[in-house]
Amino acid sequence: MLLFTIEGSLRNITCMDIRKLQRIIVNALEDVKAQDIKVFNTSKQTALFDRVIIATGSSNRQTRALGHHVLCEVRENGGDQAKIEGLETGEWVLVDCGAAVVHIMQPQLRAFYNLEELWGANPVKMKVLEEAPAEK
Repeated sequence: MLLFTIEGSLRNITCMDIRKLQRIIVNALEDVKAQDIKVFNTSKQTALFDRVIIATGSSNRQTRALGHHVLCEVRENGGDQAKIEGLETGEWVLVDCGAAVVHIMQPQLRAFYNLEELWGANPVKMKVLEEAPAEK
């Protein structure tokens, strides 16, 4: 377990490979039909996290479901420190997964805040995983 200080507060972070973490997050978003998923490498922009993942949900209910599913999948795979914010309104749900921060937003807020402009200098290309054939 790695311990480090951010502005005077001590945080416990369990180490997980960033590629594994981003795959878990993207798969969770795809499970609940998130739209326009983007992954950005932020390791050269900030020391606080290595990835920003941005996705769109079509309604308050969907953004809440997306955030909750991401949180559950990350925790199930060892990300015990993951936290979630924004479930009250569901307009912008943020899941802090330690090395990755997930922003799930409704289309109007995503267009207004344009986080891609802030974090989008280094997009991450991910391979599309093929679905397993259904058993008969």
